Amino acid sequence: MNFSQFAEEVLLDSLKDFGKLLPFLFVTYLLMELLEHKAGDGMQNTIRRAGRFGPLVGGLLGMLPQCGFSAVASGFYAGRVITLGTLIAVYLSTSDEMLPIMIAEGAAPTLIIKILLLKFLIGMTAGFIIDFMAMLLHRNEHDHSVHDMCHQEGCHCERGIWRSALYHTLHIGLFLLLVMLCLNTVIFFLGHERLASIFSSLPVVGHLLSALVGLIPNCAASILITKLYLEGVLSAGCMLSGLLVGSGIGLLMLFRVNGNKKQALLVLLLLFTIGAVTGMVADLLGIGTIL
Repeated sequence: MNFSQFAEEVLLDSLKDFGKLLPFLFVTYLLMELLEHKAGDGMQNTIRRAGRFGPLVGGLLGMLPQCGFSAVASGFYAGRVITLGTLIAVYLSTSDEMLPIMIAEGAAPTLIIKILLLKFLIGMTAGFIIDFMAMLLHRNEHDHSVHDMCHQEGCHCERGIWRSALYHTLHIGLFLLLVMLCLNTVIFFLGHERLASIFSSLPVVGHLLSALVGLIPNCAASILITKLYLEGVLSAGCMLSGLLVGSGIGLLMLFRVNGNKKQALLVLLLLFTIGAVTGMVADLLGIGTIL
């Protein structure tokens, strides 16, 4: 093994991703602290009432080329500041590294715009449907609060909101860094070529595998799927299956901070199902011809 190559592709890349993530984590926890200790229940309830438009706003924010917004959304959902539909809208529309990779590879601007708009429309639509179904089923998503999450994570509120937010940021950030190191190590030894060969056979299996790869909480997943699509290895549907579920470290953040792990698992299964099925339908409808 070439240690210098390992250090560059695993250690340095993990540290770079970690450095990009820290500001988002800190802002998330700082806002949570402000909501809990300064704004109080009145502000939280105002945000919740505005949640009917959450999937629209979440879909728009997710289009920005940063996986950090999915981490912010996960923290807000764990504190029941936003709805499940808004969270799913952010996850499905999150661009992660797709946009910079497509620009770097010289993809046509019209192709990039169409994919971004498609992800936004799918995310927003799915979010509104999920929130509507939750309302019909009278599911109370706000049975927890920012205070509950704060208490679970060990708030240290007596230190002030800035120090408390910094504590949470480092506490969660180090956990995410460890996971990033493990994932990058696996990808380093497995190799991109071997991963690419997995998608070349059965179409339905390809959609499922693409969605599984997209779930990997690492920017490398969206990079791999984007490059394979541009190289003609993946169909448009398989590309959508992978990129729709590619929410960066959002899911990892959700499993870490959401008190109800079964609920977090349900979110994962819901996201995977929407991504895989949407990709299959897209190929059946010949969506690739309009991209």
